Formats: sequence, C-alpha cells, structure tokens
Amino acid sequence: MKNVSTIQLNRRVIDQLKKAKEHPRQTYNELLEKMSRIFITLKQRNQYDEFLHKIQQPKMKELWDNKEDEAWENA
Repeated sequence: MKNVSTIQLNRRVIDQLKKAKEHPRQTYNELLEKMSRIFITLKQRNQYDEFLHKIQQPKMKELWDNKEDEAWENA
C-alpha cells in the first residue's frame, strides 16, 4: 500500500464524515476526495465572483452616486 498515510481526526469530525457518506460502503478516502474537489471548485468560483464584483464597483458607484437620484429621494 504505497502512497498511503495515517491521519488523526477528532471524533466529532469522524461522526460528521459518517453522516456525509452517500452510501454505507463509501470509504473516507473517497468521501474526502470528493469533498476536496467540491471545495476547490467553490473556491475558484468565489474568486471569480469577487473579481466581477470588484470590476463592477466603480461603474455601480457612478450609476448610484449621482445628483438625479438624490433629487428623486427628496421628492
């Protein structure tokens, strides 16, 4: 069994992993592999969303911070 290691996990984490299994025979290795792929994908998507938000901020500020809108607020 080359490329195998032993890690220590808190009992609470083990209980959470048991609840997260998709089927009873799914190994922790399979589960953690899937969870890590999902996490990486979400992290990349979040970075993209943050990028879009940052490049949109100046235009949104320009659109929202104008005298015409302020006039309507006081009408």
